[in-house]
Amino acid sequence: MRTVVAVYTGQGLADPLKEVFRELLPDVRLVNIIDDSLIGDVVRAGHVPPGVARRLVQYFHNGEELGADVILNTCSSVGEVADDARKLIGVPIVKIDEAMAAEAAARYDRIAVLATLPSTLEPTMRLVGRQAEAAGRKVTIVSGLAAGAFDALVGGRPEEHDRLLLEAAVNAASEADALVLAQGSMARMEKALVAATGKPVLSSPRFGVAQVKAELARLERERSSEGKEPS
Repeated sequence: MRTVVAVYTGQGLADPLKEVFRELLPDVRLVNIIDDSLIGDVVRAGHVPPGVARRLVQYFHNGEELGADVILNTCSSVGEVADDARKLIGVPIVKIDEAMAAEAAARYDRIAVLATLPSTLEPTMRLVGRQAEAAGRKVTIVSGLAAGAFDALVGGRPEEHDRLLLEAAVNAASEADALVLAQGSMARMEKALVAATGKPVLSSPRFGVAQVKAELARLERERSSEGKEPS
């Protein structure tokens, strides 16, 4: 059985992502590593501090030791740490938001990135920009920060979180052809945001798991090719 190790910096996405795995990769052994102190430290610092980067890389090493065929990094705030860790880890690391960003950069000229934290917004905007550059496209990236929404959510006011996110989406949509959700946990708002803005909305969980599926298929092809007798 193939094994995927998902590394989380918070609790909120684990159960929804498990459902996507059940749908797209039902035969995979999914192992979750969750350390919700990571996102707390990122939020307090306003960036990824060295201690968070060290712990995250250690969790990637742990995933490799657990027998992972693929490691899934589920947090956009620490995606750039995952980029660097790819040089250190012996199995592929998939970033949950990479395929989503590539899709947005390939299809749309004006892309609004929605987030409830600056520490997530900025790395995701940079990721979309890099994907556009890799595709040879020039795109306009619009900042859509839902200020106060994260505090409302952790403070037990989900309705206020949703209201602030919808407000930020409507404001950003006036300057964009599509909206990208920087945090996987925001995927539950996808339909409501489409209805409120009339624009396409891209969220990362399905894109991320689909990329894991593609990576597992690539590894299987490589193993099959290596196992063939030379002609």
